[in-house]
Amino acid sequence: MFDLEFIQWIWIWIIIGVITFFIALNFTAPYGRHTSTKWGPLIDNTWAWFFMEIPAFALPLYFLASNAKTLNSIHIVILVLFILHYFNRVFIFPFRIKTTGKKMPLLIAVFALIFNLINGFNIGYYFTTLSTLDQQWFYDTRFPLGIFVFLLGLYINHKSDHILINLRRPGETGYKIPRGFLFDKISCPNHFGEIVEWIGFALLSWSLPSLAFAIWTMANLIPRSLNHHKWYHQTFEEYPNERKAVIPYLL
Repeated sequence: MFDLEFIQWIWIWIIIGVITFFIALNFTAPYGRHTSTKWGPLIDNTWAWFFMEIPAFALPLYFLASNAKTLNSIHIVILVLFILHYFNRVFIFPFRIKTTGKKMPLLIAVFALIFNLINGFNIGYYFTTLSTLDQQWFYDTRFPLGIFVFLLGLYINHKSDHILINLRRPGETGYKIPRGFLFDKISCPNHFGEIVEWIGFALLSWSLPSLAFAIWTMANLIPRSLNHHKWYHQTFEEYPNERKAVIPYLL
């Protein structure tokens, strides 16, 4: 693939992400608390998460391993950060969530699998083939600032997931109102944390594919958070009115 063709593809991918955002504002993706049988056959929730996320782990790892001898350290750091995030998403998170017996539409898992194949390829290919960042990038203000934002988002995401995972005691089912931490400000701090994380990644890696992924993250998670927020208000009469959906004090 030529450099120009790849960059043109990324711009197309960004446009698709923006279109997806506006489409997602008008319907509720049928998984998690919104699961529906109207979207076809269902599969086990835990294994769906595992298989649909694994391309975003495996493809950058493949590119990294195949080019490790020729890559400079800045590209290795960038790819390792990305891979570590998805190591958690593939091998830890699906087996921590308490979703025994819950299912997800196969079609949704296939869509997510395709998305992760594309994004995993975009990131892995770009940072092993096209990126021109060199060792001096470590000393550019954008790199440490991006690292800080990335780690802040990672912390928010993991802390929020921990609270959600531990809402139910052993044997309990159903949903509860999460409280504490950023849940006192927004309904979906786990989504907010992931948005912050990938904005930080786009900053620290300063690349079009990383920006595209940050845009896609917002396109997926902002509508999802708005749907969750609406669901909370419809489900719990006592749900706090002062909470926003995904961005504290704003949205």
